[in-house]
Amino acid sequence: MSNPLILGIESSCDETAVALVRGDRTIVAQRIASQDAEHRPFGGVVPELAARAHVDRLTPMVAEVLGEAGVTLADVDAVAATAGPGLIGGVMVGLVTGKALAWGAGKPLLAINHLEGHALSPRLADASLQFPYLLLLVSGGHCQLLGVEGVGRYRRLATTIDDAIGEAFDKTAKILGLGFPGGPRVEQAAARGNARRFALPRPLLGSDEPHFSFAGLKSAVLRQWQALPDKTDTDRDDLAAAFQLAATDCLVDRTARAIAAFPQATALVVAGGVASNQAIRAALSGLATANGLPFVAPPLWLCTDNAAMIAWAGAERLTLSPAERLTLSPAERLTLSPAERFKLDLVDGLDAPARPRWPLDPGAEAVRGAGVRA
Repeated sequence: MSNPLILGIESSCDETAVALVRGDRTIVAQRIASQDAEHRPFGGVVPELAARAHVDRLTPMVAEVLGEAGVTLADVDAVAATAGPGLIGGVMVGLVTGKALAWGAGKPLLAINHLEGHALSPRLADASLQFPYLLLLVSGGHCQLLGVEGVGRYRRLATTIDDAIGEAFDKTAKILGLGFPGGPRVEQAAARGNARRFALPRPLLGSDEPHFSFAGLKSAVLRQWQALPDKTDTDRDDLAAAFQLAATDCLVDRTARAIAAFPQATALVVAGGVASNQAIRAALSGLATANGLPFVAPPLWLCTDNAAMIAWAGAERLTLSPAERLTLSPAERLTLSPAERFKLDLVDGLDAPARPRWPLDPGAEAVRGAGVRA
């Protein structure tokens, strides 16, 4: 299928999103509904509220996207829906909606890994990006370095042993009373602050261990903040800046180690919600230049959760050549997990499960700490 039209659905956290994307990278129509107002009073995402909002918004948004594009489900070649990882209530809402649409219209279902959506999103924005590339995937729930060798082919080089980088940003925002959503608020405060005023740790900096750690940095921010007798806006901005600099130093150091471990990379790529941070982008761009690699980062709207990347991951799957697919006997097919099934048939059955956790490299060696779940 050379230029499929894919309907994408994303509901893994607190953005409800629907998009129509073609295999030639044309974004035909899309909608993204934020839930910031609903969750702001709680200082973070409340899973039950998020799931209910997806229920209320998703079906009307599908109708709006189809209407804007001037097409019906009969014109769509496949329905791609996030099947995990994420908040399980929201994932179920989106996946069940995708299954119902696919079944009702007689269209193939593509159960997409949310992380794969992020991993492939730079190729939606940049047609020149070729496999294999080194990906720094940074979001609220994940901090990983991956060798992206092809569609469905991911080699995890590093992960976090405790907090994800986005989680550390969010908790720092909460400590400093910056509000929700935390990541953008920390970045805004940091732009006003003196990053050298406070001395903060850089966990695992220079370590032979390839992984990340941010729990100690987050705790150091809390201790420094609590030790201030009369807290001012300047204190808040300076500590936010110090945190952002320390976190960026850790990301650059760990990524530099991965560049050496993955010399076949055609580019250094960053994706995920935290990839919208301009200080982190600038530091990674400098690292790429120093190592003779192109630096690729999606446009800001494509870094945060969206359905265009889910639809694009589906399009990437459907446009795989026969030579890129697996050839197995009927007996061998029965042994496949749903995550592997697409390598044969490219599509998923209506029994595709919703998953709170779904690693891109399930065969990766377990690491100490929370990283064993990543």
